[in-house]
Amino acid sequence: MDHKLNYLDITIHRTPTNIKKTIYRKPTFTDTIIPLNSNHPAHHKYAAIRFLFNRLNSYNLDQDEYKQELNIIHNILYNNNYPIKACKPSTNTHTPTDPPPTTKKKWATFTYIGKETTYITNLFKKTDLKIAFRTTNTIDKLLTHKHTQPDKFSGSGVYKLICPDCHRTYVGQTGSRFTTRFKEHEAAFRHNPNASNFAKHLTENNHSFGPMSNIMQPLQLHKKALTSTL
Repeated sequence: MDHKLNYLDITIHRTPTNIKKTIYRKPTFTDTIIPLNSNHPAHHKYAAIRFLFNRLNSYNLDQDEYKQELNIIHNILYNNNYPIKACKPSTNTHTPTDPPPTTKKKWATFTYIGKETTYITNLFKKTDLKIAFRTTNTIDKLLTHKHTQPDKFSGSGVYKLICPDCHRTYVGQTGSRFTTRFKEHEAAFRHNPNASNFAKHLTENNHSFGPMSNIMQPLQLHKKALTSTL
């Protein structure tokens, strides 16, 4: 046995003489926090740093473990472009709590776009309005795939074909995709006009056959109807 137990964010070690604690990090731990040059409010960025130093001072670590954890924090700061000298550990382990407010505070949320947002929200510091920030580059938006609009010609049902020259229309129904049915009309126009009333109209009147986006319009999906105005 290694005489240690991982519990939450600490590792408890049992030695022959006493019990000591160290900071526990999962094997998948990365030293990534919100980088200093990221477009986030300053108090969002420094929240993680305050947590690291508060945890460092909250647990009664031995001197060697304290120095080791402090070095890890410095590496995290360095890898995320924070000046180490500006981020000194706080010696206060407990902060006094304010008395409960007597009046209900009102909150306003601003989308953070840069320093301009900070300048604007500073105007509300001496008011009863509390300010919260949100950002647009969230993990949810980065990982969520946007649902693209389905191609209107990928379905089947009732469609309309429009003659490019005289604008007469043919309305038909197909159980295949609209793209497949369009190719069938196009093939009939080129090789066998009698296989399509629309193609027959075009050849008899020496009219042209246009692209699908111009002459075909889906009218209804999965409806059974078949009429022709030609």
